[in-house]
Amino acid sequence: MTPNTKVSLTVAAVVVAVVTAVVLFNLPDRSSGPAQAGPAGGPSTAPASLLVRPDSHRLSTAADGKVTVVEFLDLECEACGAAFPGVEKLRAEYGDKVTFVMRYFPIASHRNAELAARAVEAAGRQGKLEPMYRLMYENQPQWGDQDVSHRDTFLGFARRLGLDMPAFEAALDAQATIDRVLADQADGTEVGVEGTPTFFINGVKFTGRPTYDALKNVIDRELAK
Repeated sequence: MTPNTKVSLTVAAVVVAVVTAVVLFNLPDRSSGPAQAGPAGGPSTAPASLLVRPDSHRLSTAADGKVTVVEFLDLECEACGAAFPGVEKLRAEYGDKVTFVMRYFPIASHRNAELAARAVEAAGRQGKLEPMYRLMYENQPQWGDQDVSHRDTFLGFARRLGLDMPAFEAALDAQATIDRVLADQADGTEVGVEGTPTFFINGVKFTGRPTYDALKNVIDRELAK
């Protein structure tokens, strides 16, 4: 074999290697992700096992399980506070026809978001999760978007609800409570939550402004199937 032939073969081999590497690099990722493509190229669906855990807080439960609305929320988030009345109206309107699930997703930049979630969780240990959840939103202007701790404010909410205060404070600071909130947050991250509020209706992420009418339209469509 002549030197020129050897050089030509070497160059050809390099070119093949480079082309192969480029092709492989640009192949679509086939690994299993948090969401799977829907039928016929439809919207992606998040795994039900991540959206609703056995210990997830169901604010209402549909007997037939036909429609489930999951909200990942931050109690300090103004947009969540704005969506809250519409969600409550939908819950009242649909009663036991639709399952509504609340998942915590405190945003790191909100000073009191995680503490607020822990307060709701701690109140839930005494059967007062929903009353505390409502107090948080109804009084959000009093404590939200502030760079100071509102622990005393949340203790005041607990007193207003008539909770056993030593038990409430113990639950508020318990590692199990912290872990419970962070577990919801981790699930949210896994299914692609990037901001709050984020709704999933029958596993499909809702897009657009989560107004009462917009959410109702999707719920009605799902109920009609």
